[in-house]
Amino acid sequence: MAIRLLAALLALGLLHLLPSLARWHTDGVLRRWSRALRELTGAGRVAVLVGVPVAIVLAVTVALQHAWLGDLARLAFAVAVLLLCFGPRAFESDLEAVLGASDRPGRETAAQALSEDGEPVAWTAHALGEAIAFAALRRRFGVLLWFFLLGPAGALLYYLARRLGRDESMPLDETSRESARRLGNALDWIPAQLLVFTLAVVGHWDAVLAAWQRWRTQAGAGHWYREEPRFLAEAACADIAVEIEAGDGYAEERSDPLLELVRMRSAFLRALVAWMSVVALVVMGGWLT
Repeated sequence: MAIRLLAALLALGLLHLLPSLARWHTDGVLRRWSRALRELTGAGRVAVLVGVPVAIVLAVTVALQHAWLGDLARLAFAVAVLLLCFGPRAFESDLEAVLGASDRPGRETAAQALSEDGEPVAWTAHALGEAIAFAALRRRFGVLLWFFLLGPAGALLYYLARRLGRDESMPLDETSRESARRLGNALDWIPAQLLVFTLAVVGHWDAVLAAWQRWRTQAGAGHWYREEPRFLAEAACADIAVEIEAGDGYAEERSDPLLELVRMRSAFLRALVAWMSVVALVVMGGWLT
């Protein structure tokens, strides 16, 4: 776990200094391989597309344990996999691009990079807040959770399911795309639930849990794999709404997309610090026992 914590810190630090590292990806290989498997359909095609790379990464991770300078090699490999899985664009740099735009058309254009499924992002506080919440989950927290639980193979599993299920340009038949989307939704569910709890702890407990409870009363059967975790977006927006009202609470502030972005970025930064702190405590506990 100590190596995983160090790898996560290094990858996040590198992305902060060099956001372009997140643009390193293997989509071309994934597309060519998907076309080569066009005779397969549905869950079987997704299982091969996802399972083979994950098995290779798992085998490399095990092999590096017995390599010369094994811990250093495992650390470098883990950082490389994380940089891939945090992509194809750095989350923070996309937020900075919106803030750095000189006019509204530029901000609206920059905000489209936050969309995970190609759907347009409307220039409203709520729509932008939803896009930020999903981007934070899928380009940061989901990757981190599965990395901490399963190592580089877990991070790659999450990344591949996300790319195959969300990227409409991937050469997949509809049955395979739906299978990938359901796999991605299932892998989103646990980190999204933990992230809601984290936002409640570091933010406004009552507002976050009230939004989560409203979703829970309306959730249908099989929601954890059939639907996107929209409860996360609702909880995050509710947290920010309370934070704005706790200040001056002007009506224009409640509907200001830029203010939503700034405060939501702060909320997810606090959540990130909380997650890393918990993992650090787990590591320290292991050293002390």
